[in-house]
Amino acid sequence: MVDNEVEDIIRQLEHRISRLEGVLHLEKMITESGGKIFATNGKRADFHATMKKCKEAGGSIATPRNPGENDAILYFVKSFNTYAYLGMKESLIPSKFQFLDGTQLTYTNWYLHEPSGKGEE
Repeated sequence: MVDNEVEDIIRQLEHRISRLEGVLHLEKMITESGGKIFATNGKRADFHATMKKCKEAGGSIATPRNPGENDAILYFVKSFNTYAYLGMKESLIPSKFQFLDGTQLTYTNWYLHEPSGKGEE
């Protein structure tokens, strides 16, 4: 009897999660790629506030590691007609970027002649 009750609770939770995801998709607040969920609250904030909010939500700032994940982030950029912060920073070598933890980027999709900040991006 206990197994049936647990299975029933799991089904109910899965159904509730599915409904919540559906609402968030309709509101353009989440999208997914490769098993990862990308989310936004749609509000503008600076980089540090964005990192803090991501951490509070149990996630991290987006770091595109392939074209699908890049497209998931681009979905928000287009939907909200704004920019997006990414979880990367310029390394000690100007015009070379790395993830926030210091590891090297394995995927980039810069526009031609970008980054162009000459050490200021």
